[in-house]
Amino acid sequence: MCGRFAFFGDNREALAQLGAASDPPLLEEYNITPGRDIVVVRTWPETGVLEYGLLHWGLIPFWSKTGKTKTPLINARAEGIENKPSFRGPFRYRRCCIPVSGFYEWQKRAGGTQPFFIRPKDGTVFLLAGIWDHWQGEHGEEIESCAIITTTPNPMMTRIHNRMPVILTLEDQLRWLDPETGQGKLLNMLQAYPAKNMKAYPVRSLVNNARHNGPECIAPKMEQRSLFSNQDIV
Repeated sequence: MCGRFAFFGDNREALAQLGAASDPPLLEEYNITPGRDIVVVRTWPETGVLEYGLLHWGLIPFWSKTGKTKTPLINARAEGIENKPSFRGPFRYRRCCIPVSGFYEWQKRAGGTQPFFIRPKDGTVFLLAGIWDHWQGEHGEEIESCAIITTTPNPMMTRIHNRMPVILTLEDQLRWLDPETGQGKLLNMLQAYPAKNMKAYPVRSLVNNARHNGPECIAPKMEQRSLFSNQDIV
């Protein structure tokens, strides 16, 4: 799954190729948790214009009676996404990208888990594939919400966890956001991102607590031995 991530720094140059109508917000968020409002890039259905928005992280399908789900839908599995009632409409008509500076994943070890921070090797941003939906209640309440799509891991991520977010390649980013892209092409994008373009390293367990939200969350934890080669570690 993908349950925590970071988004910080000035990412305007890295995201300029999207051609959004506005600049991305300048944030310093190092421990973003489900239930928060998160930055997304989406094509506005009425105008076709790319824009940045803030959406609730945890998808609420438009057909929900209460504006809540039994369990938070923070992730959507790529496998069968086109057929699942909560995801098939958003997958076809309401797709988005979630820009992140990196994301966290927890590796199971004897006696507990070890958090890792995974980030782009070039130090820019990942664009995660997402879907969104619009819910409106009987009394006019409105919630716009989203979920991150996950897939099977690449060889590097396999050593940490059995899932990873779908990270869109540069070639796929605009096609993912294009309302005219066909289902077959969309499904082909839901692949594991190349490990050669990623770095991963262990961080301290303070990231487990959502109250910690500073640069110390992504600081490397020094270990005597690592699962990764020097090329994989920041």
